[in-house]
Amino acid sequence: MCAMTLGGPAPGAVLPPLRQELGLFEAPADAGGAPAWNLHDPAANRFYRISWAAFEILSRWHLGSADAIAASLQAETTLDLGAEDVTGVLEFLSRHHLLECRSAADSQRLAKTRAAERMHWSRWLLKNYLFFRIPLLRPDTQVAWLAARLGGLFRSGFWYAAAGLLLMALFLLLRQWDSFTHTFAAWHNWEALAAFAVALSASKVVHELGHAVAARHHGCRVPSMGVAFLVLWPVLYTDTTEAWKLASRRARLAIGAAGMAAEMLLAIAATYAWLLLPDGAARSAAFFLASTTWLITLAINASPFMRFDGYFLLSDLLGVPNLHARAFALGRWWLREKLFGLGLACPEALPPRRRRLLIAFAAATWIYRLVLFLTIAVMVYYLFFKALGIVLMAVEVGWFVLRPLAAEFSVWRALRPAMRWNWASRRSLGLLVLLLAWLLVPWPTDLGAPAVLAPVREQTLYSPFPAQVVSVAPRSGNGVRAGEILAELESPELERRMAGARQTEAALRWQLEQQALSASLQQQGEALRHHWAEAGAQLKGLTEERDKLSVRAPFDGAILARNDELAPGTWLAAKEMLFAVADRSKAVADAYVNESDLERIQPGGQASFVPDAAEFGRYDCRIAEIDRVNVAQLEDVELASSFGGALATRPNPHPDRNALQAERPALEPAASIYRVRLAGCAPELAPALRLRGTAQLAASGQSLLVSGLRHVLRVLAREAGF
Repeated sequence: MCAMTLGGPAPGAVLPPLRQELGLFEAPADAGGAPAWNLHDPAANRFYRISWAAFEILSRWHLGSADAIAASLQAETTLDLGAEDVTGVLEFLSRHHLLECRSAADSQRLAKTRAAERMHWSRWLLKNYLFFRIPLLRPDTQVAWLAARLGGLFRSGFWYAAAGLLLMALFLLLRQWDSFTHTFAAWHNWEALAAFAVALSASKVVHELGHAVAARHHGCRVPSMGVAFLVLWPVLYTDTTEAWKLASRRARLAIGAAGMAAEMLLAIAATYAWLLLPDGAARSAAFFLASTTWLITLAINASPFMRFDGYFLLSDLLGVPNLHARAFALGRWWLREKLFGLGLACPEALPPRRRRLLIAFAAATWIYRLVLFLTIAVMVYYLFFKALGIVLMAVEVGWFVLRPLAAEFSVWRALRPAMRWNWASRRSLGLLVLLLAWLLVPWPTDLGAPAVLAPVREQTLYSPFPAQVVSVAPRSGNGVRAGEILAELESPELERRMAGARQTEAALRWQLEQQALSASLQQQGEALRHHWAEAGAQLKGLTEERDKLSVRAPFDGAILARNDELAPGTWLAAKEMLFAVADRSKAVADAYVNESDLERIQPGGQASFVPDAAEFGRYDCRIAEIDRVNVAQLEDVELASSFGGALATRPNPHPDRNALQAERPALEPAASIYRVRLAGCAPELAPALRLRGTAQLAASGQSLLVSGLRHVLRVLAREAGF
């Protein structure tokens, strides 16, 4: 190989010869219908797509000079090419080291080029730790043997038969659909997990063998197979670079789709295996192969936004080699023209429809990769210990997100002399001003928060212990006064204990009165008085418990609900619900706001409550109180996500006494939230039931930029601890 100077020789100078091992293969016609060829460098295992003009120049390279080649082209072809076109091809060959080295100077230049390309280990690690390959096998001979025996897979009749088997499998599967969908529940032991791992590995091996066999069937070598590490996660790969030799687009599409097709065949076979196998790890593995692995493959490999199978399939379908590079070049050109109106020529001449398609593809790929790289950055942060995670996250964001942006900004800076005031630049400036205003201006907005509106006071009354109903209060909805008896209960067991306590207290009192007259009682001394006091206290406690059997209204209000089974003579269990009493004279609401929004609201501010049930109408309130301690346990469980509310919660392993007494779920918020009490609501009359809805709170304006920065600072403060 030889690295020539980019300027090339003079038109009459002798051209350096091409390397002898280079190969030239016919390629599909380009988008305009012109013939094209692939130039293969076997040493680097790279292919270069060249045009008809470049092919005609290379076919006359033996003439030895640019002038001779240009003259031959003028005489023998319809191409209007000159010596400068030959020099351009020479520069391309030199840049990619496709020329022979015949002097010490050439070797020195090649060594310098190699040294310049060699990376320091730290830079290599920085660039490649997220993705690198390790070749493990050179399977060309074995794959050739296998391909010779699997030629029937590439006949249309086989795929018609496979489609028939698939339809039959689906028909049989629908008859056992419930059993099939519940197979995953059997994955509860190490044997099943091992079967899962084996099934996953087998599916990926079959996928790669599909590519390899298809490539060998179409006459391409398979130089290596191995393991690639994507964010340190191992994935198998197969080198099918020689597929670029093929002039048939259909053959290349077959190679690109062979992996997914092989997994589909495996899924069909696994479906029949699931239908035939008994319950166990093998059947669970068959379920996974039939239902999951091929979906994962389609979700990842079919995407054209990364260099997986879907990318190469789309590239061949469109007939656009180097699809990403060419689409990105068009996308950058389009962006610069829309922003600055530079009037630069399009990177390549394409029909308008094809150009719009590639530009849209470039934009979609950029968005996809931005989301993917940011996701990977977060993943590597949590995957490793914190110190290393921070470094790797910074590398990921800096190298794959910020570096391309910085490179594009540097191009804009270089193009600054060519920028002029025009419609595009004025439009861009206007959009920039609007964007800055949107980010920087503290627009006044109300703060929405999930809330519950209820009567100012409400209480549910329960039976204190097992008892029998003696009498019952009026029906639900009737007004009650504080202290009014709602129900009378009795407990024979309690009465028996009280009778015994009375007898004990009376006997001890008599002994205490007779102590001065009895020598035996005098010997007990003060102990007798203590026993009498204890008996009195026990009797008092039992009397207080009996008083609880008179169920009274805790405040003025109304009975909202009552136990329908309450009737004289009915026996009640302990903690059984009796009545729900509420004071509906006023309505109050409890809203819950995030910590980041707490400083935007103040007591006395205006607020409103809009219930989810629109028939209840809106309530106008004011902010009465703001808690300064975050909510440890959510009392208004109807706002929890598990009950259809807007607040994410999780079970509280340490519930408080109120939750235990009320027998309601003990839930703690997943994020830091604060309770805001709304009072003075109009209309004053509270509804007869608790209403879930949204509170709109008057809040001070805050720019999106400041809000975002504060959120970032809170996250940094939260994650700063090691």
